[in-house]
Amino acid sequence: MATATAVKSDKTAKVYEGSKDPKRAAFYEKISQRDMAPLWEVLKDLVAKSPKSIAAPAIWHFDQVKPMVEEAGGLLTAEEAERRVLVLENPALRGQSRITTSLYAGLQLILPGEIAGAHRHTAGAIRLILDGEGAYTQVDGEKTVMKYGDFVLTPSWTAHDHGNESKKPMIWLDVLDVPTINFFETAFAEHLDDTVQNTKFTDNDSLWRYGSGVLPDGTNTEKTSPIINYAYERVRPILDRMAKTDEINKYHGFRLRYANPFNGGWSTPTMGAHLSLLPKGFKGQPYRSTDGTIFACLEGKGQTTIDGEVFEWGPRDVFVIPSWKQYSHKADEQSVLFSISDRPMQESLNIWREVN
Repeated sequence: MATATAVKSDKTAKVYEGSKDPKRAAFYEKISQRDMAPLWEVLKDLVAKSPKSIAAPAIWHFDQVKPMVEEAGGLLTAEEAERRVLVLENPALRGQSRITTSLYAGLQLILPGEIAGAHRHTAGAIRLILDGEGAYTQVDGEKTVMKYGDFVLTPSWTAHDHGNESKKPMIWLDVLDVPTINFFETAFAEHLDDTVQNTKFTDNDSLWRYGSGVLPDGTNTEKTSPIINYAYERVRPILDRMAKTDEINKYHGFRLRYANPFNGGWSTPTMGAHLSLLPKGFKGQPYRSTDGTIFACLEGKGQTTIDGEVFEWGPRDVFVIPSWKQYSHKADEQSVLFSISDRPMQESLNIWREVN
């Protein structure tokens, strides 16, 4: 009969504040041997009076990091890397591949003639195009050629590959919900048999099919938007229309939300994105919310003050504001800011909060 060998683990009791009492210390040692701990010693950390993010505000100036991204192009091929990306690591979370506690971000480079082979994974992803144009993404058989400012979706478990048929390198911002997927221990991934998918739809089919105020009869609604590419050239003019007719938001300027045409909700169930126009001279009022937010400047220049610290930004710069940090924007000239966060996840759990 087979027998199991017990592995002895270190079950030394943690030293709590109450351990100064010898009787309590002995009790804590006893229950530790049975893998238990006293709630009253840890309750204040488990149920805090207000959010306390372990992440830190940070900014990546594009003119400083672009040469490093390009240097990576000379060190290894897209095929070797699978995805040639420099991860944007939050300075308070180094080594964890996280820009916020729930999201991953990185800058991806694809050189002319290269192909990043087809794969799929349970993590959802978005791309925000920051430099160059002419590379493409294919998602479940639909190809979209990407340009500056385009907001591209590769939803959970959709097959996707990238290629660059232009004559210039292309760089985009990747944001994925990988830390959340890994928290739930639900990560799956696989490579497709073919490096490049067989395109079965007309290029940008989903934008015309679902982004024109109509839906094909019999369409089944889903939690994730069917649109692959929210083209900047189509979305950006809406902000100008808003600036002429709408009342400005004193925190965010003129802001629109990237929506799922099926239900008017967020474009993905885990990550929600906005695009904001800040008029020249705009001085936003202080604001904070529980969703740690990644910003990217697409036009203009200005500053964002985060808990008293000033971060100056310009075109293509990326910065992050952790959960519950108070911030305000100021625009030196007319500016456009893209932002994305885990707000949809928080709203679905009824835990999202804001203070203004």
